[in-house]
Amino acid sequence: LVLVAEASAFSATSRAPTSRVSRAAVSMAEDKVVVKQYFNNEGFDRWNRIYSEDGEVNSVQQDIRDGHQQTVDKILGWVDADADIKGKTVCDAGCGVGSLALPLATRGAAVAASDISEAMVTEAARRASTMDLEKVPEFATSDLESLSGKYDTVTCVDVMIHYPTEDMEGMVKHLASLAERRLIISFAPKTWYYDLLKKVGELFPGPSKTTRAYLHPEDAVVKALKEAGFELKRTEMTATNFYFSRLLEAVRK
Repeated sequence: LVLVAEASAFSATSRAPTSRVSRAAVSMAEDKVVVKQYFNNEGFDRWNRIYSEDGEVNSVQQDIRDGHQQTVDKILGWVDADADIKGKTVCDAGCGVGSLALPLATRGAAVAASDISEAMVTEAARRASTMDLEKVPEFATSDLESLSGKYDTVTCVDVMIHYPTEDMEGMVKHLASLAERRLIISFAPKTWYYDLLKKVGELFPGPSKTTRAYLHPEDAVVKALKEAGFELKRTEMTATNFYFSRLLEAVRK
């Protein structure tokens, strides 16, 4: 959810398909290909360093690392406060290198973790193999749309930035359909300030700018959750210099 300078590993491009429907379909398909290629190649090297405690990073990447970890810690704080995750099933959609999936597994959750990037999933599995876990997560390469099954809890952290707002509603509802009790989701909030920062970031050209960044209005995300039969339980916001993430926990009504 990085919105400026190198934080902009994301950039916007324009195109003009013949209709709104075809534009959305083309945009989503193209975004998925770009995201998959990026996180299987140069993006994997960059973000694996950022999501590693001992990886060598610059000051911007360190800020992003700190912000992401704050978001993970807030989720774990909710989980620990409830003290009911042991033995429960969790789907961690867009697991990356396992930043959330692995701590949940150490707490006794039965975790199914997936990511569109095979390189990310392989690294997450490698990290799991170095840990003494009673329940090792099941890792799989998959996009969000292809996920199925039923889980007590579904988590999707720092992934919605890759989905345009017109697709976000359907994606939230799809994730909600997998959750029997709880859905935890984070997204880059669309405000005038973050919109401005994103535009500033797009002024800095560079080879790292390979995927688009989408900000989402919070009321649109909440509306999608409510229409899926969920209500908000807890909310948080993480904001560092280069990382901005709105965190929502919703439970089934």
